[in-house]
Amino acid sequence: MDNRSEVREFLTSRRAKITPQQAGLPAAGYRRVKGLRREEVAMLAGVSAEYYARMERGNLSGTSEAVLDSLARALQLDESERAHLMDLARTASTTRRPARRRTAQPVRPALQQLLNAMTEAPAFIRNGRLDILATNRLGKALYWPLFQDPARPVNMARYQFLNPGAAEYMTELDQQRAAAAALLRTEAGQDPHNRKLSDLIGELSTRSEDFRTLWAAHNVRLHHTGLKRFHHPAVGDLTLTFEALPVPTDPGLTLTALSAEPGTPSADGLKLLTSWAAIHDQPYQPDNEPTSDRHATYQPAPGA
Repeated sequence: MDNRSEVREFLTSRRAKITPQQAGLPAAGYRRVKGLRREEVAMLAGVSAEYYARMERGNLSGTSEAVLDSLARALQLDESERAHLMDLARTASTTRRPARRRTAQPVRPALQQLLNAMTEAPAFIRNGRLDILATNRLGKALYWPLFQDPARPVNMARYQFLNPGAAEYMTELDQQRAAAAALLRTEAGQDPHNRKLSDLIGELSTRSEDFRTLWAAHNVRLHHTGLKRFHHPAVGDLTLTFEALPVPTDPGLTLTALSAEPGTPSADGLKLLTSWAAIHDQPYQPDNEPTSDRHATYQPAPGA
């Protein structure tokens, strides 16, 4: 990915989101631009208009962290946006192609053992490209519709944007798609030379107008906790809380676990899903061809 273009489009899009009123500036008179003018951002950041124009043209090489912090404050960037700006600046200041980020694939046996020990909560490990690399039994049961797609490795973004069944399975698909695009944009800032990531983004951009629109917005996010809502084909509606935890020993990997509030219909649904999973469990090998059950029909457990 071209760093200058990424920087230019990111800064332009963030500047367009800030109104003069939000920045504490007078809004009198005709304004030809949406949001703040370049000179207004420069003034708020404490740099010259010429220096800011240089940055917005895509040149962050050599920019100090203090200036980047001032720019982040001027543009009212949130935590994820500020981190993305720092990633773009780090790439711009790198004189040679950085080494590929270390990722564990296949997942280390100790991590798979940890997943297997989590018997009451769906859990999985993904990389920054949103490939599901490992699951426990309940995690695979929860994300069963994704595993029926013949593409491998199972990829959350590809399913959300390209699989026609996603709208029925994910009851808040628009929010899920926005989150996926923002996570991929964040990952692209951290790992701009990842060929597999670039290939995925190219595939989604070619095949999905919704992805192209979201990608052009240059939104980024950190995705650590929240709610996910599903309409599972075997157990019905589920509202689950998720916690996404980076794996410190395996940079680039994230362990996500989901749970339901006790005493709710979703908690009952997870118990039912546990029974269903015992019947339908199949090992997942992300680097191999899909197993022969990929076209299996859903058979709810007794009482579903």
